[in-house]
Amino acid sequence: MQVELLNERIIGKHVFGNLYEIDESLLTDKDKLEEAVKEAVKVANMHLVEEKAWKFDGNKGGVSVIALIEESHIALHTWNEYNYATLDVYTCGENSDPQAAFDYLVGVLKPKRFQKFFADRSSN
Repeated sequence: MQVELLNERIIGKHVFGNLYEIDESLLTDKDKLEEAVKEAVKVANMHLVEEKAWKFDGNKGGVSVIALIEESHIALHTWNEYNYATLDVYTCGENSDPQAAFDYLVGVLKPKRFQKFFADRSSN
Protein backbone atom coordinates (compact mmCIF):
# COMPACT_ATOMS: atom_id res chain seq x y z
CA MET A 1 0.00 0.00 0.00
CA GLN A 2 1.62 3.26 -1.07
CA VAL A 3 0.51 6.40 0.76
CA GLU A 4 2.15 9.83 0.86
CA LEU A 5 2.42 11.26 4.39
CA LEU A 6 4.43 14.46 4.86
CA ASN A 7 6.90 13.53 2.11
CA GLU A 8 7.10 9.97 3.39
CA ARG A 9 6.09 7.20 1.02
CA ILE A 10 4.86 4.03 2.73
CA ILE A 11 6.22 1.17 0.65
CA GLY A 12 5.07 -1.77 2.75
CA LYS A 13 3.12 -2.90 5.78
CA HIS A 14 4.70 -5.24 8.32
CA VAL A 15 2.57 -7.14 10.84
CA PHE A 16 4.53 -9.35 13.24
CA GLY A 17 4.22 -10.87 16.65
CA ASN A 18 4.71 -13.51 19.31
CA LEU A 19 2.25 -16.33 19.97
CA TYR A 20 2.29 -18.03 23.38
CA GLU A 21 0.93 -21.24 24.91
CA ILE A 22 0.19 -23.14 21.70
CA ASP A 23 -0.64 -26.84 21.66
CA GLU A 24 2.66 -28.69 21.14
CA SER A 25 1.20 -31.15 18.64
CA LEU A 26 0.31 -28.26 16.35
CA LEU A 27 3.73 -26.62 16.71
CA THR A 28 5.40 -29.74 15.29
CA ASP A 29 2.86 -30.51 12.53
CA LYS A 30 4.85 -29.39 9.48
CA ASP A 31 2.16 -30.37 6.96
CA LYS A 32 -0.62 -28.50 8.76
CA LEU A 33 1.53 -25.40 9.21
CA GLU A 34 2.54 -25.41 5.53
CA GLU A 35 -1.10 -25.61 4.46
CA ALA A 36 -2.07 -22.86 6.91
CA VAL A 37 0.57 -20.49 5.53
CA LYS A 38 -0.54 -21.22 1.95
CA GLU A 39 -4.14 -20.49 2.94
CA ALA A 40 -3.07 -17.25 4.68
CA VAL A 41 -1.52 -16.13 1.38
CA LYS A 42 -4.93 -16.56 -0.29
CA VAL A 43 -6.87 -14.95 2.57
CA ALA A 44 -4.64 -11.86 2.34
CA ASN A 45 -4.90 -11.56 -1.47
CA MET A 46 -1.20 -12.26 -1.96
CA HIS A 47 0.48 -14.26 -4.72
CA LEU A 48 2.66 -17.23 -3.76
CA VAL A 49 6.00 -17.59 -5.55
CA GLU A 50 7.44 -20.41 -3.45
CA GLU A 51 6.97 -21.97 -0.03
CA LYS A 52 9.49 -24.01 1.98
CA ALA A 53 9.19 -25.72 5.35
CA TRP A 54 11.57 -27.50 7.70
CA LYS A 55 10.92 -29.64 10.77
CA PHE A 56 13.56 -29.70 13.49
CA ASP A 57 13.60 -32.72 15.79
CA GLY A 58 14.88 -33.05 19.32
CA ASN A 59 14.45 -31.07 22.50
CA LYS A 60 14.62 -27.77 20.62
CA GLY A 61 12.38 -28.92 17.82
CA GLY A 62 9.82 -26.99 15.90
CA VAL A 63 8.92 -25.97 12.38
CA SER A 64 9.88 -23.07 10.14
CA VAL A 65 7.70 -22.14 7.18
CA ILE A 66 8.74 -19.41 4.76
CA ALA A 67 6.47 -18.23 1.96
CA LEU A 68 8.00 -16.01 -0.68
CA ILE A 69 5.19 -13.98 -2.17
CA GLU A 70 5.24 -11.49 -5.03
CA GLU A 71 4.49 -8.80 -2.47
CA SER A 72 7.25 -9.91 0.00
CA HIS A 73 7.02 -12.76 2.58
CA ILE A 74 5.40 -14.67 5.43
CA ALA A 75 7.68 -16.32 8.01
CA LEU A 76 6.42 -18.64 10.76
CA HIS A 77 8.80 -20.21 13.30
CA THR A 78 7.71 -22.52 16.13
CA TRP A 79 9.50 -23.77 19.25
CA ASN A 80 7.83 -26.81 20.80
CA GLU A 81 9.90 -26.64 24.02
CA TYR A 82 8.43 -23.20 24.73
CA ASN A 83 4.94 -23.71 23.21
CA TYR A 84 5.76 -20.54 21.30
CA ALA A 85 5.82 -19.17 17.75
CA THR A 86 6.86 -16.02 15.96
CA LEU A 87 5.05 -14.75 12.90
CA ASP A 88 6.04 -12.09 10.36
CA VAL A 89 3.86 -10.95 7.49
CA TYR A 90 5.31 -8.25 5.27
CA THR A 91 3.75 -6.98 2.09
CA CYS A 92 4.24 -4.11 -0.29
CA GLY A 93 1.17 -5.06 -2.32
CA GLU A 94 -1.42 -2.34 -2.72
CA ASN A 95 -4.28 -4.83 -2.64
CA SER A 96 -2.94 -7.30 -0.09
CA ASP A 97 -3.82 -7.38 3.59
CA PRO A 98 -1.01 -8.54 5.91
CA GLN A 99 -3.22 -8.19 8.97
CA ALA A 100 -5.72 -10.68 7.48
CA ALA A 101 -2.91 -13.22 6.98
CA PHE A 102 -1.64 -12.68 10.53
CA ASP A 103 -5.12 -13.00 12.03
CA TYR A 104 -5.85 -16.15 10.00
CA LEU A 105 -2.69 -17.86 11.27
CA VAL A 106 -3.42 -16.84 14.87
CA GLY A 107 -6.82 -18.50 14.39
CA VAL A 108 -5.17 -21.72 13.20
CA LEU A 109 -2.52 -21.79 15.96
CA LYS A 110 -4.97 -20.82 18.73
CA PRO A 111 -2.45 -19.35 21.19
CA LYS A 112 -3.77 -18.60 24.66
CA ARG A 113 -2.25 -15.14 24.26
CA PHE A 114 -0.34 -13.22 21.61
CA GLN A 115 1.25 -9.89 20.78
CA LYS A 116 0.74 -8.12 17.45
CA PHE A 117 2.90 -5.25 16.20
CA PHE A 118 2.66 -3.03 13.14
CA ALA A 119 5.31 -1.13 11.22
CA ASP A 120 5.13 0.96 8.09
CA ARG A 121 8.15 0.49 5.86
CA SER A 122 8.96 3.76 4.13
CA SER A 123 11.30 4.89 1.40
CA ASN A 124 12.58 7.87 3.43
